[in-house]
Amino acid sequence: MGVRLKYREGTLTAFLSGEIDDHVAKTLREEIDATAEKVRPVRLRLDFAEVPFMDSSGIGLIIGRYKLLCLWNGKLILANLLPRVEMMVRLSGADKLAVLERREECEGVE
Repeated sequence: MGVRLKYREGTLTAFLSGEIDDHVAKTLREEIDATAEKVRPVRLRLDFAEVPFMDSSGIGLIIGRYKLLCLWNGKLILANLLPRVEMMVRLSGADKLAVLERREECEGVE
């Protein structure tokens, strides 16, 4: 599991990969927050294209980043959710905290 971060034009994109569980979520949270604190993005985009599975820790990751962005009046974007992950996001209600971006809406973004 890993994260690659890219900042461009007010948007911090976190490209996530692998399964997200409790142990992994903690590491992701630390890396994303450390960079976000430095750049104070207007938008934080979590790209889940390479995340086949996540447990409730992934939902916690989303909610925590939402709260962080609220402090800066920013917007959270969840991009490229695979069907299984998207279902979990919707069932938890976390989809109400962010803009969901589908793959076709992301063409050319990276």
